[in-house]
Amino acid sequence: MLWCPHVRGFIDLHCHWVVAIDDGVRTTADAVALLAGLHAAGFDRVVATPHMRPGMFDNTKADLQAAYAATRRDIATAPGLPATLDLASEHFFDDVVFDRFMAGEVLPYPGGHAALVEISPRLFPAHLEHRFFDLMRKGIRPVLAHPERYEPVWKDIKVLERIVDGGTVLLLDVAALAGKYGKAPRRAAEALLEAGFYYAACSDAHKPADVASVKEGIEELEDIAGEEEAEFLLREGPTHILEGRVEV
Repeated sequence: MLWCPHVRGFIDLHCHWVVAIDDGVRTTADAVALLAGLHAAGFDRVVATPHMRPGMFDNTKADLQAAYAATRRDIATAPGLPATLDLASEHFFDDVVFDRFMAGEVLPYPGGHAALVEISPRLFPAHLEHRFFDLMRKGIRPVLAHPERYEPVWKDIKVLERIVDGGTVLLLDVAALAGKYGKAPRRAAEALLEAGFYYAACSDAHKPADVASVKEGIEELEDIAGEEEAEFLLREGPTHILEGRVEV
């Protein structure tokens, strides 16, 4: 089947298009190429989510805001980009970043209703459920990035049930369905889709070449879940997250 976006207006809640701040794009030209590619794939709104991960990407809120502003300035006249370009962060949920959440030194999604978090791929942190609850008490819903790439999920997707029941929403990286990360993440993504665990889907694109996997992943998503569910995950679900009206 030839790939073709059936519906425009997709919202990408996870993308690394801010220049030279983490492991995402390195140049302005690559930022433009990545965003133009995502727009062609159907995304009309793309949220930049550069890493905040102490010890690996030592970015503060101010660092990320400055890099975002510089990239926005440099790409301002480029044609063919998504209509809306926002800033949030992919927060590595360790003790340091948790304290930043409590102090308001993080970058939630626009509107402040939710925030993107990632955890160690090999082991879920102790007290994760309780700390996510602490975020919920502050009015911030945790959005867990790429759960299909966490090794405990490969063994049993039910390890996610407690945090999902507690209000955390799961964000699918569609490229996993294209096999970008290997067989285990792909199988986990398919199982999580089948079980109805996901609330939204994203690109998690880091460079222009990733767009091909994103397009293939969207096609696989439509084949597996159906066009209506795919549209929900790529449009309605992200909208609900940003507007603070998630129903779980």
